[in-house]
Formats: sequence, C-alpha cells, structure tokens
Amino acid sequence: MKLLMFTKHLQDLPLEKMADVVRDLGFDGLDVTTRTGGTIAPEDVTEQLPRVIEVCAARGLEIGMLTTEITSADHDHGEAIFQAASDAGIKFLKLGYFHCGDFGGLSRRLDEIRGRLEGLAPMARRYGVTACVHTHSGDTFPPSGSLLYLLLQGLDPDEIGAYVDPGHMTIEGGVSAWRMGLDLLAPQIRLVAAKDFGWVTEDDPGLGKPAWLSKLVPLCEGVVRWPEVFWCLREIGYDGYLSVHSEYQGSHSFRDMTTEEVIDQTRLDMEYLTEVIADSAGIA
Repeated sequence: MKLLMFTKHLQDLPLEKMADVVRDLGFDGLDVTTRTGGTIAPEDVTEQLPRVIEVCAARGLEIGMLTTEITSADHDHGEAIFQAASDAGIKFLKLGYFHCGDFGGLSRRLDEIRGRLEGLAPMARRYGVTACVHTHSGDTFPPSGSLLYLLLQGLDPDEIGAYVDPGHMTIEGGVSAWRMGLDLLAPQIRLVAAKDFGWVTEDDPGLGKPAWLSKLVPLCEGVVRWPEVFWCLREIGYDGYLSVHSEYQGSHSFRDMTTEEVIDQTRLDMEYLTEVIADSAGIA
C-alpha cells in the first residue's frame, strides 16, 4: 500500500516546501487538489501539473491521484483534467460531491447521479483514467458503502470506481455497516482515504437537547477501528493508494491547528498508520 498526503492541508506552503514536507514525513507521494482553491486551479492544470510532477519527482515522490470537483462530462475543465492526468500517467481522479437533494426525492436523485457517472465513463475510458466516487457522511451522496454499491452497479470499476473512506463510513454506520460496505464494494475499490473522528456535543435550541456532532481527531484517538479496516483491505486484496487526510484545520476539527501543528500531528499519524498496517496481518 502506498501512502499519499492530501495536499489541501499544505496549500499555504510554496510548492517546493510542500514537497519537502511530504518527503520528510515519509509519504510515497501526493494526492493533489485540482479544484477551485486547490493546489492546482482547474483552468491551469495543463500548465501547472507537469511542474508539480517535476518538483515532486526530484524528491522521489509520485502523484498518485488528483482530487477534483468534476461531477459531469460537461464540467468546466473536466476533460482537460482527464487529459492532463492521462498525459502524466496518473491513473486515478476523485470526483466532486453530489448533494443528496430534498427529502422524498432520493431515489430520483440516485438515478440522476448515476446518469452523470454513465456520462463520465466514456471519458474515463478514452483517457485510461479511473474516476472515483468518494463516500462522504452528511448530506452528500453517497454517505455509505451500501449506497455507493447501489450507485455503481453495472459500471466498469476501472472507469468509475469506489473511493472508500472508513472515517465517513463509520460516522454513518459505526458498528458494522462500514465493514459491510467494504465487503460489498470489494471488486470496485480503487482508492482509500484515512481520517478519524470523535463525537462531541453542543447546545441546539431547535432540537431541545444537546446535539452530537462528529469532529476530526488524530488517527490513534478516534472511533474508526483501523486494525480491522486494514485487515479487511488485506482480505480483499487491496494494495493501492491510501490518501491521508490531516483534517485538523477549521470548524470540523477537534482543534483548529496551524500548518506547522498539522505537520507535527501528521508525523504522529504516519507512525500510527505504519504500525497498524503492519500489525493488521495478524488479526483473525
């Protein structure tokens, strides 16, 4: 398994410094945000991606995937991103997010999103790049492995694949649904993310009692059962990219960290991941 750092958390650093940090943390490469406000702006991908690759390659790093906001075949700059990835030998893109829509219309929304994915499949085939759908908790679709399984039925997983996120899957199915999702999606999984969370409460006058909210926390402290996750991935034969999301900035984090603090915490996360991935081989 190759570990990538999600560049969202280092975007305030110059490119060369970012690459130095990623190398020094022990990653194999980067998951480069190629979206509005990202490491690479979508309209600049043709010009900037080769430069990012050059800087990273000089430090022994690869670009394993691009995180995009593409949600349909006619998305602005979508084909340029597919082509730039293909030209660079990058095999995987993360697609953008689909909102679940209003209550009462989820079945129709599923069909609509599936139509968009069917429209993207020929582009993925043409460029030899797999476009992956991320499991994300909340009002995005799909929030769970089972719903992603329904969404992807009949699609070629080398064109439209599954990007599983055990953190988000645990939020939506903390006891066993995350495991069932990995089981169902096994043939379709092409990317995996690593982040963790804990539950906190805050007052909610509209609810009439405290509301429980998920906050992102260090990997060794959260709810996700990482030894079991990596055992499951080993069982299904997954040995691809793991994108590490150091989500320690902003209101969704247990504490809003500076970039230097994020780097320090990511170093601890990497130590934990290295150990737990190795130890997962012995779980029965």
